[in-house]
Amino acid sequence: MSSLIVVADSTLARIFSSESASSPLQEIETMAHPEGRLHDRDITSDLPGKVKGSDGSGGHAFQAETDPKKHELSEFARRVAGYLNSLTKTNKLEHLLIVAAPALLGELRPQLTKETTKKIVFELNKSLTHSTPEEIREHLPEYLTH
Repeated sequence: MSSLIVVADSTLARIFSSESASSPLQEIETMAHPEGRLHDRDITSDLPGKVKGSDGSGGHAFQAETDPKKHELSEFARRVAGYLNSLTKTNKLEHLLIVAAPALLGELRPQLTKETTKKIVFELNKSLTHSTPEEIREHLPEYLTH
């Protein structure tokens, strides 16, 4: 069975498979998340609302409970994890290698099921989403599956 390699950052996840340690990486899925590139001001469409004090005085502005960029990152991590978890559930995932930007990796880990986490054989905190498959392969362990 092949290994699955996820290469991801806040805007892009590329999924590769490899049949053996010597075979080339084959890109099988691409998940884009352009919202990850937006600035906070572009994500939030309006300024915080204002509340007047009960006595008619000035009041204060509402603050967003979460940072908009962190929310977008979390949403993308949830989407990627959902894909991986579904592969595990349908027995289509034997070995998983993850190469992800540190921020995404931190959001991705808690979204993975226990069963999917057991499939992880390699992790690398690095953003390689815009690298060629050959360049990505150079960062992976030689063994890939065993």
